[in-house]
Amino acid sequence: MEVVSVTSELYPLVKTGGLADVAGALPGALASEGVRMRTLVPGYPAVTAALETAEIVLDMPDYFGGTARLLSGEAKGLSLFVLDAPHLFLRPGSPYLGTDGRDWPDNARRFAALSYAAYELARGAVAGYRPAIVHGHDWQAGLVPAYIAYNAPTGVKTVHTVHNIAFQGQFGWDIFHDLRMDFRAASDGAIEYFGGIGYLKSALQNADAITTVSPTYAREIMTPEYGMGLEGLLRSRSGDLHGIINGIDIDAWNPATDPALRQVYDATAIEGRAANAAALRERFRLDHTPGPLFAVVSRLTWQKGMDMLLEAVDGLVMQGATLCVLGSGDPVLEAGFADAALRYPGRVGFVRGYDEQLSHLIQGGADVMLVPSRFEPCGLTQLYGLRYGCVPLVARVGGLADTVIDANLAAVEAGVATGIVFSPATAEALSDAITRTIGLHRDQKIWQKIQRRGMVSDVSWATSARHYADLYRRLLGLEAHEHTQD
Repeated sequence: MEVVSVTSELYPLVKTGGLADVAGALPGALASEGVRMRTLVPGYPAVTAALETAEIVLDMPDYFGGTARLLSGEAKGLSLFVLDAPHLFLRPGSPYLGTDGRDWPDNARRFAALSYAAYELARGAVAGYRPAIVHGHDWQAGLVPAYIAYNAPTGVKTVHTVHNIAFQGQFGWDIFHDLRMDFRAASDGAIEYFGGIGYLKSALQNADAITTVSPTYAREIMTPEYGMGLEGLLRSRSGDLHGIINGIDIDAWNPATDPALRQVYDATAIEGRAANAAALRERFRLDHTPGPLFAVVSRLTWQKGMDMLLEAVDGLVMQGATLCVLGSGDPVLEAGFADAALRYPGRVGFVRGYDEQLSHLIQGGADVMLVPSRFEPCGLTQLYGLRYGCVPLVARVGGLADTVIDANLAAVEAGVATGIVFSPATAEALSDAITRTIGLHRDQKIWQKIQRRGMVSDVSWATSARHYADLYRRLLGLEAHEHTQD
């Protein structure tokens, strides 16, 4: 089965968040299910530089404001189609933001061009190739289902995955004439959203199937609290909405082989984490204390609950714990964590930005991974924590609720607890959860049981890949296995 995945970022080539990790892992995970997935990605400088092989498979001389080519090639073990459009993608820095930190003013055109390239593949514009399924991700690929539904018929089925419904790609109606979209899409309301054009809304209305990245988030986004204005549309399509939990690359994230660690270890030799903890404390200039070392690896935003954590820092430190934070985002929150590090030298450490190697060391050396998000479609940080014995402390929302089993008395006695889960997502509830975590950590026998149980949890892509493959088969009228995750 041939499937094209359409994404605006792809690990290890270009990454700003979890979308890249998912898009990068899916092709390999689906290979064992008989699915050959090729990925269509913009020709950012980092992508074109990484191409090990490249063949021009389609010339596009007048393409959304400039000359473009579609390349077929390989990079970092991934089979790619690359939209080589220098006027749209040959730019420094972020895929979405200019050097001034603002959205590129032509993002609507840039990602319409990406979506239209997927339509070209679907209609057979590349000789010898036509996919059975086009699988788009987030708003940047949101016009793909509309192009396939309203332009020349292709017979190709579409799947669209919502990674975070808060990001919707909303633009003014004045861009319509640049989209190369059949006017029927406008007259039918297929792309209209409150008088403008909604890229994600278009995908949710036109895709043959919609997925999101956890079963709980699939239920949440059909409610006003989490649906961000799209809950009514999603409720109307509830029969086509599937929650499929993300997995992680268990080879890239493996404490038994991870070169970023001071000491490798596994669930049978968990004492090896001590050397990583020492290296981590040294990196963040933290004292050696008997209390647990809490950690954050996150965008510093309201969504991630980082303002709540700032409110809880005083109590955390007063109870003898320490905290290391790796992240960037809201300047006010960045300043708050920098101030906390100044107020509590040796107890709070802050590194601004993102460092892949350091994030691995944090998972391998910290005791607790804090993920107090107000909403979280899936979350990958807590999955890395489970894999590394860095016990997740999470809010009971979205994929966090689906992947972490709270260490309540019954779960601890049954030996199934993998972390600490709290609700509601408030500073007070988070502070209570931190206190409960510190208490659990005092009993190292119980704590290590929680660590080991998390480390043997299945956080791989295996089960989720079967769900995706079965969804593809059902769309194509082929036999699929029955599962219960949706």
